[in-house]
Amino acid sequence: MKKTVSLFARNYEGDRLVRNEVVPGAEWVMAGEGVATRKFDGTCCLMRGGVLYKRYDAKAGKVPPPGFEPAQEPDALTGHWPGWLPVADGPDDARHREAMTQALADGTYELCGPKVQGNPEKFARHILVRHGKDVLADCPRSFDALRVYLCDRDIEGVVWHHEDGRMVKIKGKDFGLKRGSA
Repeated sequence: MKKTVSLFARNYEGDRLVRNEVVPGAEWVMAGEGVATRKFDGTCCLMRGGVLYKRYDAKAGKVPPPGFEPAQEPDALTGHWPGWLPVADGPDDARHREAMTQALADGTYELCGPKVQGNPEKFARHILVRHGKDVLADCPRSFDALRVYLCDRDIEGVVWHHEDGRMVKIKGKDFGLKRGSA
């Protein structure tokens, strides 16, 4: 799974928040294409052929560990290289194994739970949430309306899924919003 692009351009030279300028390649969202879904705050995972993989970001200049599968080429600016590592038997992967309570269909998931990202989703145990599972039928697409929409909801953000596989995201914190502050 490639890194998902943001809907709006970011002010990298200032406050690092988004501005009302659509990122090239994300125009399809503003054209009304794709389905808006809830973005869960956790860590990305991949289920493929009965094997669970965890997201791994090989930082600039670092050699990825054995078993690393690149998801895309390294970022030309940051050098970050996202990919996958199979979940193993060690303590670092205990939460992933705990969440595997049943056979899962191939696809991407978000690992959420008590020991992941401070558990903003408030799950009682570690679970794998299928990406695209919660459709947000009432989600607007304009800059101002999205800011209000995210301010009024206790969610991390929105991911639009295009039928051809493209995805675009926006998070409340991109607007400077604190989650659950409404």
